[in-house]
Amino acid sequence: MKRLINAAGGEQEASVDITPMLDVVFIMLIFFIVTATFVKESGIEVDRPQATTAVVQEKANILIAIDAQDKVWVNRREVDLRAVRPNIERLHAENPKGTVVIQADRDSRNEVLVKVMDASRQAGVYAIAIAAQD
Repeated sequence: MKRLINAAGGEQEASVDITPMLDVVFIMLIFFIVTATFVKESGIEVDRPQATTAVVQEKANILIAIDAQDKVWVNRREVDLRAVRPNIERLHAENPKGTVVIQADRDSRNEVLVKVMDASRQAGVYAIAIAAQD
């Protein structure tokens, strides 16, 4: 192993290079950011009905909203009722353990809610929850 000798004839002090440690820290930071679960929003404000037995749903990955005019929203964009099933299939393929949470406005029709639930079941997702206020 070589030792560096300065002009005065003494040995130079060894220093610790922290660059590899910083590389590891940044790689870990990127890993945690990429794998973190972010809160997803349906894209619109929905006036949900109240329920005294409402339970918090922990892993809701597919959020579908139905507004007061019976328009269906998936991932912040309005979707035709016939396109709900393909959207659910695509989102379920991204995360197979995810559940569907339907946020139906209290002024929406039950017919649209039932059609969205049927589309979810046809897409292969049977874990369906209806959002309510507690």
